[in-house]
Amino acid sequence: MIEVVNRQRKMRMDCERWREFAERALKVVPAGGAGATVAFVSDRAMRGLNRRWRGKVGTTDVLSFPSGQEEFERGEGPSLGDVVVSVEQAARQAAEHGLDFEGEVRQLILHGLLHLCGYDHERDGGEMNALELRLRRRLGI
Repeated sequence: MIEVVNRQRKMRMDCERWREFAERALKVVPAGGAGATVAFVSDRAMRGLNRRWRGKVGTTDVLSFPSGQEEFERGEGPSLGDVVVSVEQAARQAAEHGLDFEGEVRQLILHGLLHLCGYDHERDGGEMNALELRLRRRLGI
C-alpha cells in the first residue's frame, strides 16, 4: 500500500494520481509486498532534511528513509519507509534535462523506492542504475 502526502504549497500535486503511479512502481521493485509513503515537500523542507540526516548543505531532489518498523507497527502492514521529493528541485531538473515535470517526479519516486529496497548507487558498481533503467522502461518513464 502506498500513501501520498503533499506537504508543500508551491505546486499543485494530484496525490491520488501519484498514489496510483507509486503503486505501479511498487509492483516492479523488489519490495516483498511492503508499502511506502511518498511525501512532496518544498526546497526549504528538503534543505532541512538534507542537513539533518545527511549533513549536507542545500536541497536535493529525493531522500529515502527506511522504516525500521517495530513489531507493533507492522500490524498495519509492512512498510519500506518514506520517499521524500522536493517538487521545486524536480521542476528545475526537468527543465535542465528537457523532461516534463511528471516524468521527472516518476523517476524520483522509482529511485527513492529502490533505495528503500536496499540499493545504493554510490556503492554498488552500477547495479542500481542498471535496474532503474530497466524498470523505467517497464513503467514507461
